[in-house]
This record gives sequence, structure tokens and C-alpha cells, in this order.
Amino acid sequence: MGFSFRHSAGFGKRMEYRIIGKMLMEGLDCYVPLVDDHGVDCVVKKGDGTFVEVQIKARSKEVKMGDGAMFASISHEPRPNYYFVFVSERLDKMWIMSSEEFLSEIRPIPSGRNAGKRSIKFNGYKMNKAKGKREEYALDRYAKYECADFARFR
Repeated sequence: MGFSFRHSAGFGKRMEYRIIGKMLMEGLDCYVPLVDDHGVDCVVKKGDGTFVEVQIKARSKEVKMGDGAMFASISHEPRPNYYFVFVSERLDKMWIMSSEEFLSEIRPIPSGRNAGKRSIKFNGYKMNKAKGKREEYALDRYAKYECADFARFR
């Protein structure tokens, strides 16, 4: 079975629910807005009673080699209590960044149709000569954001 439009069109939403499900399994109180017009996929109530807004971005293992953890064309202005959860299906990794952390790490897109938007790439790739193919790897510079769970939201 090949990669279909139906799969690609629904991938992001399926990953949002997958990540929200993991948050719920960790005991977090999560609230999902009915409308996603502010870039908020989930609101999480922290243990101290405060709330954080969460935007989930995911990349499929089906994307072209080299783009497995590349997130581009993101419009964003600084927001307090706002977090990004970036997930790479191919690398089986997750990175969590606050709005401020994201803005300190991203690269603005200088020209073209996405000029002014932002991008971040958590991976590199190299040739594995023994296997005769390119392989992706997570960049060390973003290791401080790599997370196995959602402790940052507790």
C-alpha cells in the first residue's frame, strides 16, 4: 500500500491525537479547542493551576530523506505560556520548546512565498556506506529540547 493523499492529509491530526493521548496517559489535564484558529492544538493545566497552550507539529516517516525533522513555514510571534511539541516519526523523537526557545533557535525564511515565516530542522543526514543509503540523525545542538515525556508541562 503506497503513500496516499488521504494518509498525508490526516497525518497531522492523527499525530495531534496521538500526542494528546500520551499526555493524558501521563496524567496531564488536557483540553482540546473545537476551533484551531490560534495555533493551539491543546491546552494543558499544570500542577500549579496555570495553563499552557500547545502547538503540535509532526513529520511523517514518508517525507523525503533529509526532511524527517524539518519544520518550515511557521508563523509565530512571542507568546507567554506557549509551547511547541515537534515530533519526527522517522527519527522516533520529540522536542519541546517554549515560544521564547523556538524564537531563539529558528531561522527566518528570507525570500519567496514563505518570506517572513520561520523554520527549524532538528536533523541532519549522512551516507551510510555500509548500507549504501542516506540516514538521518538528530542534531546535537537541539538535544536540550529532546524529551521522552511531558515533564515540562507538570
